[in-house]
Amino acid sequence: MTALSTAPIKVLIVDDSAFMRKALSMMLESDPQIIVIGTARDGEEGIQKVKLLKPDLVTMDIEMPRMDGLTALRQIMTTNPVPVMMVSSLTTDGASATLDALEMGAVDFIPKQLSYVSLDIVKIKDDLLQKIKNIARRKNVLMARYRTRIAPGGTSHRAPGSVAARRAALAAASQKRAIAKRHHAIGIIAIGSSTGGPPALQEIIPNLPRNLPVGVLIAQHMPATFTASLAERLNGLSQVTVKEASNGDPIQPGIVYIAPGGQHMTVRKHGGRASVVVSTMPSNTLYKPCVDIMMKSVAEAYHRTTMGVILTGMGNNGLEGSSLIKTKGGIIIAQDEPTSVVYGMPRAVAQAGVVDHVAAIHDVCGEIISYF
Repeated sequence: MTALSTAPIKVLIVDDSAFMRKALSMMLESDPQIIVIGTARDGEEGIQKVKLLKPDLVTMDIEMPRMDGLTALRQIMTTNPVPVMMVSSLTTDGASATLDALEMGAVDFIPKQLSYVSLDIVKIKDDLLQKIKNIARRKNVLMARYRTRIAPGGTSHRAPGSVAARRAALAAASQKRAIAKRHHAIGIIAIGSSTGGPPALQEIIPNLPRNLPVGVLIAQHMPATFTASLAERLNGLSQVTVKEASNGDPIQPGIVYIAPGGQHMTVRKHGGRASVVVSTMPSNTLYKPCVDIMMKSVAEAYHRTTMGVILTGMGNNGLEGSSLIKTKGGIIIAQDEPTSVVYGMPRAVAQAGVVDHVAAIHDVCGEIISYF
């Protein structure tokens, strides 16, 4: 193992609350591989300390005096790109601001109550710390697209956070690499994603055609308020209809159903008609929604006409579901490593040998559409 791989991960905490700074510091430094090299009380101070301390990762509160987290994030991604995890309140406004941050280049978010001493932190603390380590150690890959936009004098070659421009360019490039039509009947699409998922979904769902002949189910690891905001945002960008799933929703062509945060989404078939089942059971899963639970249910209902798509995320959630889809004769598409924020979930299915196609995120939609 090289010295680089064993070097501690340097984290900067930016938050106006002294309590939150202390709570986050204690949580992060409980792992011997992470050190907190500094704290800042607002976005302006955070920008200065990013430049001075050169952290591997920054946690950034959204609402702060003098300069808020979104303004600071935009400037950091323009002048000194570094992985940033937003500290988000679980409110509608907090969800919307977090999705804005993810579009601007933030890699993930920490729900605010997880920074407090609670039963929640006991359940997912190890998972969160591992996520931070995975992201920090991929910082050069993750930040490469931002660094290429910075001129020697430290100015951006184009407007910071021009997500729409990047998306348009990627979509145009994807269209040039049109994939020949494939002949395998598809009756439903099941997508699983976690860390880095919202921007990845925003590369796929808005590019699906209005006349998509099947329904789409998505399990994205997010809190309840966030999945509703994600559905609303994607719906506004897409030709297909996107909604947060409700128990009993009929699965219809051209409609995308996002599993509500904190609940599982499965499928029930009656006389050839399929509907969504939303439930908190089983209660003992690390993630709600769980990709495996959704995909297994879909595979049992649709057999070989199931298409599974595994996007960026840590761990191997989705491996069991993808394996069952493949056993039933279905199709599996996985995001590639360079475009994944965390190459965990896609790697697990690729290494298991159950993947039909591996694609960069801007090519995943083309792979999907090639079957219709």
